[in-house]
Amino acid sequence: MSLPPFSSRLIADVGISLGDEGKGRLIPEIADELRGTPASVSVVLKVNGGANSGHTAGGIKLNLLPAGVVVRDAAHLCIGSGVVADPRKIWWETKPLEKKGHAILSRLLIDERTLVSDVIHRLLDLAWEDYRANILAEEPRGSTGRGITPAYLDEVGQWQITFADFHGGPNYYARKLAQRADRALRLIQHVCRVSPETFAGFFDKLTAAESRANAEGLELGVFAPGEFDFTQFRGPAPFTLNLERLTAVYWQAGTALAKNIGEVRELILRELAAGHTIIGEFGQAYWLDKRHGFSPNVTASHTYTPEFFESAGIPVQRIHTFGVAKAYDTKVGTHTFLTQMDDAHPLAQKLKQIEFGTSTGRQRMVGWFDAVEKGDALRYGGYQDLMINKADALTHSGAWHGDLLICTAYEDAAGKRYQHVPRNEAVRKSLRPVYTAHPGWTEDISQVRRFADLPLNARRYVAAMMKATLDVAYAGEKWPAVLPNLRYLGVGPNPSQIIKDVPATTELVKLGE
Repeated sequence: MSLPPFSSRLIADVGISLGDEGKGRLIPEIADELRGTPASVSVVLKVNGGANSGHTAGGIKLNLLPAGVVVRDAAHLCIGSGVVADPRKIWWETKPLEKKGHAILSRLLIDERTLVSDVIHRLLDLAWEDYRANILAEEPRGSTGRGITPAYLDEVGQWQITFADFHGGPNYYARKLAQRADRALRLIQHVCRVSPETFAGFFDKLTAAESRANAEGLELGVFAPGEFDFTQFRGPAPFTLNLERLTAVYWQAGTALAKNIGEVRELILRELAAGHTIIGEFGQAYWLDKRHGFSPNVTASHTYTPEFFESAGIPVQRIHTFGVAKAYDTKVGTHTFLTQMDDAHPLAQKLKQIEFGTSTGRQRMVGWFDAVEKGDALRYGGYQDLMINKADALTHSGAWHGDLLICTAYEDAAGKRYQHVPRNEAVRKSLRPVYTAHPGWTEDISQVRRFADLPLNARRYVAAMMKATLDVAYAGEKWPAVLPNLRYLGVGPNPSQIIKDVPATTELVKLGE
């Protein structure tokens, strides 16, 4: 079976749940499919977010760099203007990877308008979480503590520092950084009302977090332990910084990347003109978009296809969108999770052994496949292809031998059905899921490479996921003639564990009827 051609040489790799769908593994699959053709992948663009979005590709865990790192023949790794990037974090990811033989700096281009984030943003991030918990007595929003939201707040407040500033003089940069520090320290002390002891502890907390996150770099001898010592930036008195040290460290990290800072928009237009394919790699997912998700459990950027053009800086045009999901659902933080499994459920116990956040290491909550969320992402966001990962994790084993559930609608206490996700969070929190049940399977599917070789119940469950998603997207309407296809089905964590011959959707859904 030959796969249908992509509808554009611009491809968006987006999540259709709440992140952690396995978007990183999609990129080498697309590259493999197009390798050897005139439309081969030449650019992988990080579109949004920052070091808060963890992707795994080819066995490599990444935060800030695009997952195109593992596509060795992709000529360009780009960080778009819609990203917030700490220059030190770029080095922390790049140096260990280059030590292990991956070419990064020779392919890396950071857009001049990419926002510079730094330790000041991270302090603000921690302070706002402390404010929520200790002043407002609310549940923390579950931030990664990487300073992403405060960095975007600088952008909308017209206080941004961009990577173009590393092409200017040190005095200009130092002045802008000093202003940033003054604003932040006043907020932390007088608005967030953080205690002096808590403020001092922030530096220790960041030191511990980054030492842990960069353990591999330390083991490889690429970095000395002092590299991740944030206490060097703590000032001599409460609510002060060692601004001279902070300025010197960040100026050195940023200017060392001077050759890698330029115009991503020109590069992308040139590669398009040459007939090559550009993949846009998105952080987070549709339901974490700052406008379409549910605040405060959202990220600070736009997480869906339209942001491709803003971040790349090119005209809006036809784009092929890949929606990525898992065969069940996961969430981290404090989200409303309507399809969450009870922790005592045998499948929940099994899945939680493999579900940890790439960026934070936090235990993920697990739940049943929510077709309402996936269908709304299709209806209002749109995608031409799907990739569904981790179907193998649902195989019966140990104490787990039950039916698989798919959420096809929501219902309130009075029995009213909701076929779409309510936009009012208060309403959404009051609902319960409506499920259909599907028999599971006992056979190991991790070695299966042809859809026809899957157990019948596995094929039926895949078909039911697709049908339920389409039923939501086109509720009360006739299905369109052209439907999104399930292009890739993941049956294991390794790059080879992919099924690529799933029948066309019109044929597939008949199995789920």
